[in-house]
Amino acid sequence: MTKRLEAKYKISRRFGVSLWGRAKDPVNRRSYGPGQHGAASKGKKKLSDYGTQLVAKQKLKSYYGNITEKQFVKLYEEARRLKGDNSENLIGLLESRLDAVIYRMCVVPTVFAARQFVNHGHVKVNGKRVNIASYRVNEGDVIEVRERSKQMTMVLEAMQSPERDVPDYIDMDEKALKATFTRTPKLSDVPYPVKMEPNLVVEFYSR
Repeated sequence: MTKRLEAKYKISRRFGVSLWGRAKDPVNRRSYGPGQHGAASKGKKKLSDYGTQLVAKQKLKSYYGNITEKQFVKLYEEARRLKGDNSENLIGLLESRLDAVIYRMCVVPTVFAARQFVNHGHVKVNGKRVNIASYRVNEGDVIEVRERSKQMTMVLEAMQSPERDVPDYIDMDEKALKATFTRTPKLSDVPYPVKMEPNLVVEFYSR
């Protein structure tokens, strides 16, 4: 197991849930936290409001590939400036990241792989190569896997995996490995395998 996979699985075990819903996730066998004191941490006392908000923030941030705190705060500040509900705005911004869209297209197995896939130049947006994982995708944008990347083993295996389905805010052409980002989703639209609470994240940063 690579260091990247080990780190990813430690995140799931820290929260005690399969954060990305993967069958291979060791948390399905060991629900307690990693490390020598992990098993002893089961049954800890109830979290404070601050602790609950912090966990909600860490869980959401980790889900999108362990986004840095600086990037996450920037997204929160942008969500505040938009009209409407701040927590819904935050989810919309997170799901509009290019790496998140690639992950939702199911052409890669994990959000970590999606970031690397974008960074290595395997993706085009509206016909132009984009290699910035945090690139903001707009409604109506067409995202596609570059022709020379379509036969990558990782892509072929991910497309055949039954673990995830493409959400309905992405219009996917599986044969062409091309999709249109039809609309910015709401929290209820996003197929999270575990409960996400962006309202608590907003409360955390609003303290």
